[in-house]
Amino acid sequence: MAAFFDVDNTLLPGSAIEVRFFRYLWHKGHVGSREATRSLWYLLQHLPALSLHPLRERKLYLEGKRPAEIEPLAAEFVHSQVCPRLSDASLAALERHRDSGHHLVLITGSLDFLIAPLAGHLKVDLALAAVPERRDGRYTGSIVPPYPYGEGKRRLVETFAKETGIALQDSYAYGDSPGDVDTLRLVGHPLVVNPIRGMDRIARREGWRVETWK
Repeated sequence: MAAFFDVDNTLLPGSAIEVRFFRYLWHKGHVGSREATRSLWYLLQHLPALSLHPLRERKLYLEGKRPAEIEPLAAEFVHSQVCPRLSDASLAALERHRDSGHHLVLITGSLDFLIAPLAGHLKVDLALAAVPERRDGRYTGSIVPPYPYGEGKRRLVETFAKETGIALQDSYAYGDSPGDVDTLRLVGHPLVVNPIRGMDRIARREGWRVETWK
């Protein structure tokens, strides 16, 4: 059996980890108004109604930057500003599954270099996260598919289950938003945590339990 945990607003209540990291880079002087303006312009050019999805798959604030400059800052940021803000309920859930011998998996649209130090802190062996494309020693601003959101998340979970022989009907999944619906439908024990963007309504329709982790 396995337990699949979303990160943003599930294990970590509130703002997405990448939003917090952008602010952190801003304060450190590694990004500024140029990167923010480019991201906003890209969003306006590719904007579906009421959606920030274009910015999930394009990381223009990273474009041209060297991983060797950014990723050490990410580890520092996660240990100082993310780990202390994990909810007690999420830590308790992880421990319950660990004690039961379940495979623990973080699955999130957050960037891999932000999730790796978090997974290490939580003693989680596997993290399925967004992989920023790296070319010639720099970020391109693109994400290597599949992006772990919606259908992409479902595909990654299915691949993991096939490769490991995990029975999804006996497994658990935790998520907060419509981007987690496909994953929650795959498992026998879905739980909606801190629902946003109509997820409480979806949970009622699907017959899923809802909890608030703060």
